[in-house]
Amino acid sequence: MEVRPCPLPGCYEILTPILHDNRGTFCKTFLKHLLKEKGMQTEFPEEFYSTSEKNVIRGLHVQTPPGATVKMVYCPYGEVFDVIVDLRKGSPTYGKFHTFRLSPEAANELYIPEGVAHGFCVLSTEAVLVYRASQEHDQRSDTGIRFDSLDIPWPSKKPIVSDRDRSLPAFGDFRSPFTFQST
Repeated sequence: MEVRPCPLPGCYEILTPILHDNRGTFCKTFLKHLLKEKGMQTEFPEEFYSTSEKNVIRGLHVQTPPGATVKMVYCPYGEVFDVIVDLRKGSPTYGKFHTFRLSPEAANELYIPEGVAHGFCVLSTEAVLVYRASQEHDQRSDTGIRFDSLDIPWPSKKPIVSDRDRSLPAFGDFRSPFTFQST
């Protein structure tokens, strides 16, 4: 596994080697000691996945204190255009975003610290996204920013977005409870 820092501090792209043989493929998606060596979160008491069709945009979601959550996400089926947005006041990249393409062929996953919003758009006919979370979900802490309130180059011209996600505040209206902590 290779851990690459992302342009947003504390965010990482993790590349996982794929082993191929006549039966198919094998890919290790989590290696606790590697994260620990890098000073990253290693306990994820909750894991879940979503299935979505082409042009679905989910996000941009974040969990606020006391339910603030570190997340790891990967796409074992299909392909997604993935986005992270820094919402940590005082961060050198506050309000900036970074994009990735996640897929089983790329064998990559993202490590997303507290205070960084996450969302994605499905590029393939269907996709599955797996999430690991450092805390169990607390509905009261669940919020985010509108997907279209920054200049993110979403690949869909006709996105399918939930009413909930359309009702999230725009980035400019979001009052961030997060403060950047340099490591």
